[in-house]
Amino acid sequence: MTSEEIRPATAADVPAVKAVTDAAYTHYIERIGQVPQPMEADHAADVAAGKVFVTGDPLGGGVAGLVVVEAFTDHLFLDSIAVRPDAHGKGVGRRLLHFVDTHARALGLPEVRLYTNAMMWENQEIYPKYGYAFVERRVDGPYDRVHYRKRLD
Repeated sequence: MTSEEIRPATAADVPAVKAVTDAAYTHYIERIGQVPQPMEADHAADVAAGKVFVTGDPLGGGVAGLVVVEAFTDHLFLDSIAVRPDAHGKGVGRRLLHFVDTHARALGLPEVRLYTNAMMWENQEIYPKYGYAFVERRVDGPYDRVHYRKRLD
Protein backbone atom coordinates (compact mmCIF):
# COMPACT_ATOMS: atom_id res chain seq x y z
CA MET A 1 0.00 0.00 0.00
CA THR A 2 1.39 3.39 -0.95
CA SER A 3 1.05 6.42 1.29
CA GLU A 4 -1.42 8.03 -1.14
CA GLU A 5 -3.74 5.04 -1.34
CA ILE A 6 -6.82 4.93 0.84
CA ARG A 7 -8.59 1.61 0.69
CA PRO A 8 -11.17 -0.41 2.59
CA ALA A 9 -9.58 -2.22 5.52
CA THR A 10 -9.49 -6.01 5.43
CA ALA A 11 -9.53 -8.56 8.22
CA ALA A 12 -5.72 -8.66 8.01
CA ASP A 13 -5.67 -4.94 8.92
CA VAL A 14 -7.60 -5.33 12.19
CA PRO A 15 -4.47 -5.49 14.42
CA ALA A 16 -3.10 -2.36 12.73
CA VAL A 17 -6.46 -0.59 13.01
CA LYS A 18 -6.45 -1.28 16.76
CA ALA A 19 -2.79 -0.27 17.13
CA VAL A 20 -3.20 3.01 15.23
CA THR A 21 -6.43 3.87 17.07
CA ASP A 22 -4.86 3.15 20.45
CA ALA A 23 -1.73 5.15 19.60
CA ALA A 24 -3.82 8.11 18.41
CA TYR A 25 -6.17 8.21 21.40
CA THR A 26 -4.23 6.89 24.42
CA HIS A 27 -2.87 10.29 25.40
CA TYR A 28 -6.45 11.55 25.89
CA ILE A 29 -7.29 9.06 28.66
CA GLU A 30 -5.79 11.15 31.44
CA ARG A 31 -7.20 14.40 30.06
CA ILE A 32 -10.82 13.25 29.68
CA GLY A 33 -10.79 10.83 32.61
CA GLN A 34 -11.91 7.78 30.62
CA VAL A 35 -11.00 5.63 27.65
CA PRO A 36 -12.03 7.40 24.43
CA GLN A 37 -14.86 5.61 22.65
CA PRO A 38 -12.82 4.79 19.49
CA MET A 39 -10.45 2.69 21.60
CA GLU A 40 -13.38 0.55 22.77
CA ALA A 41 -14.82 -0.03 19.30
CA ASP A 42 -15.21 -3.51 17.88
CA HIS A 43 -12.61 -3.01 15.16
CA ALA A 44 -13.15 -6.45 13.60
CA ALA A 45 -16.90 -5.81 13.28
CA ASP A 46 -16.33 -2.32 11.85
CA VAL A 47 -13.88 -3.69 9.28
CA ALA A 48 -16.24 -6.54 8.37
CA ALA A 49 -19.07 -4.01 7.92
CA GLY A 50 -16.98 -1.97 5.46
CA LYS A 51 -16.80 1.07 7.73
CA VAL A 52 -13.00 1.33 8.01
CA PHE A 53 -10.63 2.80 5.41
CA VAL A 54 -6.85 2.84 5.87
CA THR A 55 -3.91 4.64 4.34
CA GLY A 56 -0.23 3.82 4.23
CA ASP A 57 2.74 5.22 6.02
CA PRO A 58 4.34 8.18 4.20
CA LEU A 59 7.72 6.59 4.99
CA GLY A 60 6.61 3.22 3.65
CA GLY A 61 5.14 0.15 5.26
CA GLY A 62 2.10 -0.32 7.42
CA VAL A 63 -1.02 1.61 8.24
CA ALA A 64 -0.41 5.25 9.14
CA GLY A 65 -4.00 6.38 9.48
CA LEU A 66 -7.62 5.41 9.19
CA VAL A 67 -11.18 6.61 9.22
CA VAL A 68 -14.30 4.86 10.45
CA VAL A 69 -17.43 6.05 8.65
CA GLU A 70 -21.07 5.06 8.51
CA ALA A 71 -23.53 6.05 5.81
CA PHE A 72 -27.02 7.17 6.76
CA THR A 73 -29.79 8.28 4.42
CA ASP A 74 -28.96 11.98 4.76
CA HIS A 75 -25.29 12.10 5.81
CA LEU A 76 -22.01 10.28 6.24
CA PHE A 77 -21.03 9.99 9.89
CA LEU A 78 -17.30 10.25 10.57
CA ASP A 79 -17.09 8.07 13.64
CA SER A 80 -13.34 8.17 14.08
CA ILE A 81 -10.17 9.41 12.46
CA ALA A 82 -6.81 8.23 13.73
CA VAL A 83 -3.26 8.96 12.62
CA ARG A 84 -0.27 7.22 14.11
CA PRO A 85 1.68 9.82 16.14
CA ASP A 86 4.91 9.30 14.18
CA ALA A 87 2.99 10.15 10.98
CA HIS A 88 1.69 13.51 12.28
CA GLY A 89 2.52 16.50 10.11
CA LYS A 90 2.87 14.45 6.94
CA GLY A 91 -0.58 15.11 5.45
CA VAL A 92 -2.15 11.81 6.48
CA GLY A 93 -5.06 13.38 8.37
CA ARG A 94 -5.68 15.90 5.59
CA ARG A 95 -5.82 13.12 2.97
CA LEU A 96 -8.21 11.14 5.14
CA LEU A 97 -10.54 14.11 5.65
CA HIS A 98 -10.58 14.80 1.91
CA PHE A 99 -11.32 11.11 1.32
CA VAL A 100 -14.33 11.34 3.66
CA ASP A 101 -15.75 14.20 1.57
CA THR A 102 -15.15 12.29 -1.67
CA HIS A 103 -16.68 9.12 -0.25
CA ALA A 104 -19.79 10.98 0.93
CA ARG A 105 -20.22 12.58 -2.50
CA ALA A 106 -19.78 9.20 -4.22
CA LEU A 107 -22.59 7.88 -2.02
CA GLY A 108 -24.78 10.84 -2.99
CA LEU A 109 -24.82 12.22 0.56
CA PRO A 110 -25.06 15.99 1.07
CA GLU A 111 -23.10 16.30 4.30
CA VAL A 112 -20.63 14.78 6.74
CA ARG A 113 -21.30 14.82 10.48
CA LEU A 114 -18.96 14.12 13.37
CA TYR A 115 -18.44 14.82 17.02
CA THR A 116 -15.42 15.12 19.25
CA ASN A 117 -14.97 15.08 22.98
CA ALA A 118 -15.07 18.63 24.35
CA MET A 119 -11.75 17.97 26.11
CA MET A 120 -10.06 17.20 22.78
CA TRP A 121 -9.66 20.89 22.10
CA GLU A 122 -7.13 20.36 19.29
CA ASN A 123 -9.93 18.86 17.19
CA GLN A 124 -12.07 21.95 17.76
CA GLU A 125 -9.33 23.96 16.04
CA ILE A 126 -8.80 21.47 13.20
CA TYR A 127 -12.32 20.67 12.00
CA PRO A 128 -13.40 24.26 11.20
CA LYS A 129 -10.27 24.59 9.02
CA TYR A 130 -11.69 21.78 6.88
CA GLY A 131 -15.12 23.35 6.49
CA TYR A 132 -16.92 21.82 9.47
CA ALA A 133 -19.41 24.07 11.23
CA PHE A 134 -20.24 23.85 14.92
CA VAL A 135 -23.73 22.45 15.52
CA GLU A 136 -24.00 22.00 19.28
CA ARG A 137 -22.32 20.84 22.45
CA ARG A 138 -24.18 17.99 24.12
CA VAL A 139 -23.59 15.51 26.92
CA ASP A 140 -24.24 11.95 25.73
CA GLY A 141 -23.96 9.66 28.75
CA PRO A 142 -20.42 9.98 30.09
CA TYR A 143 -19.25 11.97 27.05
CA ASP A 144 -19.27 15.75 26.65
CA ARG A 145 -19.30 16.13 22.88
CA VAL A 146 -19.01 18.93 20.38
CA HIS A 147 -20.98 18.15 17.22
CA TYR A 148 -20.02 19.40 13.73
CA ARG A 149 -21.32 19.10 10.20
CA LYS A 150 -19.99 19.91 6.77
CA ARG A 151 -22.36 20.58 3.89
CA LEU A 152 -20.98 19.25 0.60
CA ASP A 153 -23.35 20.91 -1.87
